[in-house]
Amino acid sequence: MINKDMTIGELVQQYPSVVEILIEEGVRCVGCGAAHFETIEEGLSSHGKTEEEVDAIIKKMNEAIKRERRR
Repeated sequence: MINKDMTIGELVQQYPSVVEILIEEGVRCVGCGAAHFETIEEGLSSHGKTEEEVDAIIKKMNEAIKRERRR
């Protein structure tokens, strides 16, 4: 399960299929050095997302993973 305290690097390694969601939300630095220590929340917040938006994006990513596992 994805949570806002995961680093972007962890997300990329564990759930590469949802990286596109971050990119769509303006976080295009998924492969940069900051991805190894910046959390999902920090990345989204630094790109102008509110706490509510961060929560909604994380929910969207978790739902995508659930759908993927059902296939």
